[in-house]
Amino acid sequence: MNDPFVPCVGGILSADIAVPEHEREVRFYSRVLTTGENPLWREDLMNNLGTPIIGLGPRMAEYDHLPLQWMPHIQVADVAASAKRALDLGGRELMLDGKGQWAVLLDPNGAAFGIIPVVSAEEVPSTNGVAAQVGHITWLDLTVSDATTTRDFYRQVIDWSVQDVAMEDASERYADYNMVDADGNPAAGVRHARGVNLGLPPIWMICLPVGDLTESVRRVREEGGKIIKATRGDDGEYVRAVIQDLVGAYLSLVPG
Repeated sequence: MNDPFVPCVGGILSADIAVPEHEREVRFYSRVLTTGENPLWREDLMNNLGTPIIGLGPRMAEYDHLPLQWMPHIQVADVAASAKRALDLGGRELMLDGKGQWAVLLDPNGAAFGIIPVVSAEEVPSTNGVAAQVGHITWLDLTVSDATTTRDFYRQVIDWSVQDVAMEDASERYADYNMVDADGNPAAGVRHARGVNLGLPPIWMICLPVGDLTESVRRVREEGGKIIKATRGDDGEYVRAVIQDLVGAYLSLVPG
């Protein structure tokens, strides 16, 4: 996902979460995300161009039934039709706008996601040609026990197409899946809970870039969060860190 601001079916626009202990959570994320000499995120958690990519809201009574998960906002051709397909396929509806402008759904695994209409070109925020350098959602992953069934759920609900991704675990070959938007770009991944993805929770994992991943990992621990799984490259530097915040929500940090 090189450009997060693509107006097309299957494009990922943003993500949000409603949390208890809101002030502590804002401090946690503003500390963890704003590392490096030129931070990719501002302390108000917009990116460094002032565009709202993630939303961290207080957990008011009307949101008490929502799971503590970062929920991606995925563009679809018809919100009402996609919501109905999700219910027909074993999903659940958590919230629905009466005007058909958005819905919050759970898939059969319990992963939460939002659907919105395709945005217009005029609504796409200007990044002055430097979208790859600003804070944004770089990728989206869902790790589940039955990736094939889950792949088919999202293919029908979102209208994503699919690319197989060759994998190997204990000398056994299998396929994970890239979910591809209407412009032909991979937008998200649906993965089997095995191999490198073993032990990850069955939720949509947003991946956020940071300026200094080593420092961000240090700050996660310093602020009271947890490192669930950290991966290093051949040079010993971190290439990914799956973390859990103060209220138990998961996300992934990657180098910016």
